[in-house]
Amino acid sequence: MKSFLFRIGLFIALLFLVTNCSSTKNKKSSLGKAGFAEDEEIYIPHLKSERKNFFPETYSENKWVDSVYNQLTFKEKVGQLFMVAAYSNKDTIHTNAIEKLVCDYTIGGVIFFQGGPKRQARLTNRYQSLSKVPLFIGIDAEWGLSMRLDSTFRYPFNMTLGAIKDLKLVEKVGVSMAKESKRLGVHFNFAPVLDINTNPKNPIIGYRSFGESKVNVTEHAIALMNGVQSQGIFSTGKHFPGHGDTSTDSHHALPVVNASLDHIEKIELYPYKRMFDEGLVSVMVAHLNVPSLEPREGYPTSISQPVVTNLLKNEMGFDGLIFTDALNMKGASNFKKPGEIDLEAFLAGNDILLFAENVPFAVEKISLAYKDGLITDSRLEESVKKILHYKFKAGLNNYKPVEGINIYNDLNPKSNLDLQYQLYENAVTVVKNQDAILPIKNLNQKIAYFKMGDDINTTFVNTLKKYTEVTEVFDANIDTLMIKLMDFETVIIGYHKSDKSWWKNPELTENELQLIDRIATQKKVIIDCFAKPYSLSKISNFDAIEGVVVSYQNGTIAQEVSAELLFGAIDAKGKLPVSINETFKAGDGIATEKLNRLGFTTPENVGMSSEKLNQIEKLAQKAIDGKMAPGMQILVARKGKVIYQKSFGSHTYDNTTKVKNTDLYDVASITKMVATLPNVMQVYDKKKVNLETTLGEMLSIFKGSNKEQITFKELLSHYGRMQAWIPFYKATVDSAKIPMDKYYRKVSTEGFTKQVSDSLFLRDDYHDTIIKKIINSPLIDKKEYRYSDFTFIILKQYLEKITGKPLDELAYDNFYKTLGMNNTLFNPLKKFDKKEIVPTEIDNYFRHDTIQGYVHDMEAAMENGVGGHAGIFSNAMDVAKIMQMYLKKGNYGNQTYFSEATFNDFNTCWYCTDGNRRGLGFDKPQLGNAGPTCGCVSMSSFGHTGFTGTIAWADPASEIVYIFLSNRTYPDSNLPNKLSKENIREDIQKVIQDAILDK
Repeated sequence: MKSFLFRIGLFIALLFLVTNCSSTKNKKSSLGKAGFAEDEEIYIPHLKSERKNFFPETYSENKWVDSVYNQLTFKEKVGQLFMVAAYSNKDTIHTNAIEKLVCDYTIGGVIFFQGGPKRQARLTNRYQSLSKVPLFIGIDAEWGLSMRLDSTFRYPFNMTLGAIKDLKLVEKVGVSMAKESKRLGVHFNFAPVLDINTNPKNPIIGYRSFGESKVNVTEHAIALMNGVQSQGIFSTGKHFPGHGDTSTDSHHALPVVNASLDHIEKIELYPYKRMFDEGLVSVMVAHLNVPSLEPREGYPTSISQPVVTNLLKNEMGFDGLIFTDALNMKGASNFKKPGEIDLEAFLAGNDILLFAENVPFAVEKISLAYKDGLITDSRLEESVKKILHYKFKAGLNNYKPVEGINIYNDLNPKSNLDLQYQLYENAVTVVKNQDAILPIKNLNQKIAYFKMGDDINTTFVNTLKKYTEVTEVFDANIDTLMIKLMDFETVIIGYHKSDKSWWKNPELTENELQLIDRIATQKKVIIDCFAKPYSLSKISNFDAIEGVVVSYQNGTIAQEVSAELLFGAIDAKGKLPVSINETFKAGDGIATEKLNRLGFTTPENVGMSSEKLNQIEKLAQKAIDGKMAPGMQILVARKGKVIYQKSFGSHTYDNTTKVKNTDLYDVASITKMVATLPNVMQVYDKKKVNLETTLGEMLSIFKGSNKEQITFKELLSHYGRMQAWIPFYKATVDSAKIPMDKYYRKVSTEGFTKQVSDSLFLRDDYHDTIIKKIINSPLIDKKEYRYSDFTFIILKQYLEKITGKPLDELAYDNFYKTLGMNNTLFNPLKKFDKKEIVPTEIDNYFRHDTIQGYVHDMEAAMENGVGGHAGIFSNAMDVAKIMQMYLKKGNYGNQTYFSEATFNDFNTCWYCTDGNRRGLGFDKPQLGNAGPTCGCVSMSSFGHTGFTGTIAWADPASEIVYIFLSNRTYPDSNLPNKLSKENIREDIQKVIQDAILDK
């Protein structure tokens, strides 16, 4: 075979003549460093002396190796060559068989397959205790221990990692995987896969490859290896010389690779050359039939001396450990019987014989070969000493048993979830974005979701619905499906295939292809593929599809992150690791715009402690157990990311209906801040009022009254000497607290259309009576802070006068429909089923009914459910959106609702020096001991509380949004407010502040 070194030398010489530059040696492509480059790049290997060495030899090491080697018998030396398969989910017969091999044959190690971590740790300790020389423990953990073991963490597949440009993240994966391996007593992770997956039909590599570009594969493999080996765990590059361009699974038969020698040198061997220079410890040789490397017909590369010794060791200069691929695989075992195949593998130049099926017979065959002179002492010493050297480097000269206590938690650290979010945020890839359909900006359009594939989609759909109203549509009949889709402008098609069948090549069925084609001809379509990119290869007409997103896998985090991307909470960063037919090529990936919409992640990713936030649950349970509220929703967001969103308890104390994150609560006075105030701020922003505008100037009905000179600033600061409230409803009920016929009807009739409960309708003109009572009410004697509902009842009147629109329309048109607050509204029964709305009270003094879906506040109820100070129903997620808009001083989703200057004016405490903590409409932290907050938030923070047991608070200093919604008024609002007395909301806020790690 023509020498590779000769060919490389010739290349260098030619290059020197052409460029007249001797500095070409060791030069690497800048495109390669970025992750993608042309596959014509030629890599010039370093000299051995220049290669990185993670595990340099020491005097102590050499001394230990020589000492151990000299104590071994010939049989024991041969035993070190074997790494046998072990399982922690099999019976004692299997365990006893391994023990016999350990004791009688001094095998060098075991490779664990299926089972569980605690069981594996126990068996590892058992086998190690019996072994004369500590055992190597290996495992196939290409995407973490979960590839083989239950109760362990699954990292993304290599193909998913191959889409990530930030190689530091891939290195972090290697670090995390290695720490888990070390914790379990594992020394070798048989990864990374270095195969260039150029064959889309490859039945066994596929997801296991970083992609089809040799440079991209190599860069990602180096990053993963650097992470793994930095922790003292050994990486094994596989499957030499390259399993990517095959259409046969070597587990079942011997694949044929008909590539030329030139192709193999340029493509398949490229990663190995680079990896050797970067310090790769070991290589696994595949069972392949490669005629250009091994002239003997049908002879597997794993037992080929031309491949293992001549090419890998001599020509490529690799002096690390060489493993065979599993010798029980049909690619090898069909060629020779157990024992015989082991001998051939050793003669070929391999050091460790993996998954040997018959160790006693193999030892016998190797012993006979030694006696016959086929194996020399120096050959045996070469491999055995190499094995012992790496055992020392693994710390086996000072072996310590695996600690079983807390092993599950140690193998599943919370930091893994932090990293998982980062990985998918960087991997999800947009390959088509016609007319900038992504991110979806218009939240007022009708959007449908249509599911394809046979796996779950719950997280994806639920997350989509957190941004706007998305309707799930399905019909097996294409014609009736199109009828159902008639009113929708955009259709999101999610293709969901299970990660559990990673070895399969999922493809869209003919029926699914027809459905996509039909939908795309009539609607705007976004396809989101939660499977291999190859899954989309059968789509022949991408022209009709506006958006194509590849999310690679169907895990919950992949689904959540992908939904974020569709609505712009994150931008697209991924690049395709493989091609999708002739339409999209490896390396394609479109960057999308990031909108400042709320996203989702773990607390640690935004500098918070998840462990400390878990204390919220104890406080929530304390409130429920103490009957301070039947249930609640609690949400925390930081730096634009929701990091905590949980619901606790039930709708009522009978525990029949558990609270869900999507349920609606009566938010009471938070209405002021989320409905009336933002509209007032827009009016102020347009300079229709200023801080000194008087109430008489705003509303002529106040001219001549004692309130005429109250300024806009005083009004919104609750500094206008107005009374707190008037129980308007009491004038409409008799002495027995029964609504009087003069004011009410049981059904809606002419003149009585204002609905206050299921069967109670107030006369239409009573609003005038309410306003007159406010106008004529006396002022308090002293000019001091006095919280008053009158402020926002008056502001509602003002807004409706100058705009000509009712407040509920103003709130929806100006804010909710563009903020995606589709679960926020007055009079929720017009849209939602009663079971989705949490009841607020059993009323025995006015409406004599369970108040559920009707506003609890009596005055707001008398205003047909639309009050300036109360009436909004919402959930924590929706309230968080408008609070995030405030936090960003009037901007959300890259839409400006009012100027930063306007927000600053409203968030200013104008009368703090007079002991009045209020901003304009916003509540602010207390100036003394008592107040709405924990006393631990910044003075720039703002928010509001509500009578029903709610708080919404935002702090620009810490970038935190905190929402707490409850129905503490159920069943009786007149009972003592224990939720307030026990400071539950404030204590939760304190926990949130204490959880900040980056203060």
